[in-house]
Amino acid sequence: MYLEHCELSFSELEGFHTYDLLVLLRLVRKERSDLFNQMRLIKKGAKEAQIDQETISFAEEQYLYYTKRAKVLEGILIDRMGYKPKTINDRLLLSIDQKIKEYEKKA
Repeated sequence: MYLEHCELSFSELEGFHTYDLLVLLRLVRKERSDLFNQMRLIKKGAKEAQIDQETISFAEEQYLYYTKRAKVLEGILIDRMGYKPKTINDRLLLSIDQKIKEYEKKA
């Protein structure tokens, strides 16, 4: 999965496997967090370095974009799993992967 996959339409995202959606949501949340930290630094530095409003606006737009994409992914996962995972770590992904393999063996 690549971060760019989050740009797909809702109907295309719905076609992804739940595991892949979790990986994608993890990537989107990380990007959003990184953007938030960059925005914070830009706003602090804007006072000292005279950073133009256009740069600040772009950072804010990117942050909002990834916030919206995360909400879309979370919505799909809530429909499928009944909840949205608070954190998506390797342990959760491994657990889901094992459940998938067990299900495939039974099928």
